[in-house]
Amino acid sequence: MSVLAINGGDKVRDKLFPRYNNIDQNEINEVIKVMQSGVLSKYLGAWHEDFYGGDKIQEFEKAWSEYFEVKHSISVNSNTSGIIAALGACGVGLGDEVLVSSYSMSISASAPLFWNATPVFCDLEPETYSFCIDSIKKNINENTKAIVVVHIFGCPSNMNEIMEVAKEHNLYVIEDCAQAPGTKYHDKFVGTIGDIGIFSLNYHKHIHTGEGGVCITNNDTLANKMQLIRNHAESVVENKGDIQLENMLGFNFRLTEIQAAIGIEQLKKLDTELKIRQEYAKLYNEALDKYNFIKTVKLDNRTHAYYFQTFQFLEEIAGISRDKFITAVKAELEAVEGRENEGVPIGQGYVKPLYLIPMFQNKIAYNSKGFAFKDEISYEKGTCPVVEDMHYNKLWTHDFTRSPLSLDDVNDVISAYVKVCENIDELK
Repeated sequence: MSVLAINGGDKVRDKLFPRYNNIDQNEINEVIKVMQSGVLSKYLGAWHEDFYGGDKIQEFEKAWSEYFEVKHSISVNSNTSGIIAALGACGVGLGDEVLVSSYSMSISASAPLFWNATPVFCDLEPETYSFCIDSIKKNINENTKAIVVVHIFGCPSNMNEIMEVAKEHNLYVIEDCAQAPGTKYHDKFVGTIGDIGIFSLNYHKHIHTGEGGVCITNNDTLANKMQLIRNHAESVVENKGDIQLENMLGFNFRLTEIQAAIGIEQLKKLDTELKIRQEYAKLYNEALDKYNFIKTVKLDNRTHAYYFQTFQFLEEIAGISRDKFITAVKAELEAVEGRENEGVPIGQGYVKPLYLIPMFQNKIAYNSKGFAFKDEISYEKGTCPVVEDMHYNKLWTHDFTRSPLSLDDVNDVISAYVKVCENIDELK
């Protein structure tokens, strides 16, 4: 008689998991105050005392700077806008090349195209998914201007090595911290190690304002340029007295007063949320480390935000494929409230390696002439072999470390994993 649910046995769990929602009465009260004030935004796209936004924007940016111990925080309407503004502030332009991640949300790689620069993909190392230093070195040439480092899944990249290479070649380093707010590498907050750090306030991130983002830097010049790019630079520079016109194009990357009010309250919860995720992740690692066909992430001199918790499945030891294993685990569980149509939040791989999406395969972004792409830079399959192996064969992720999951919820997930591991022969 079969034990596993996929073969007809009883499931470990037959009720939905609670959805992620850390909005409470504090945020509601602050939004009401903003609504009652009638000031939902105070930005002016001109050199004026309101060029930098309203009271809540100022308060939110000040709170962010204090938390991360930086000189400047520039709120924006998304992490996407933040990366674009950051590259623009660094002077990235036509003919330049930017080293980017092959395994991330697409904007981490496509952002250089907004400034007519060319993305060049780097592979990741297979233990913590940090940028592979050898891959960085191989791709650097006289046209390389910057590196966009992604702290993917919430695990900091090897920033000491990356900064050493960047300093040697005089490159800007932009840290995409969308999935890793509040994490540290050698006791330094990610986002404060490179020239600019960028965070996401999207609705499924650790803290959120619906949509939104924040750029941080200790560099006065870069901060000024990001503020200009955020708010119609070309209309501001003359009266402001700025004579540097490079990349001073007009965008509206502005956050609203309502979002800033929510963000102030959300930031207060970050430490608690991180502690929950780290404690739950430890339970999963302890339960799965005993199986020789499963690899967990081993942290060294860094903390982890566990946007997703990741594991690797070793098919050659288990005797079955990762996909077959994960399908069996998912059969033991239920979906999340409000996201039932998405199924159990366990993923086989993450996103397709970015250089394999149509834009890079066809080298078409702005028009059919392939503007900003270079013939000598290839995006063919095999460009980043570690990422491809992770994606198609080994890596799996889950979204079961967050609040408001209880210990009982976590134990159900652990039970599902253990049940399949202990009865893996049923799948052979």
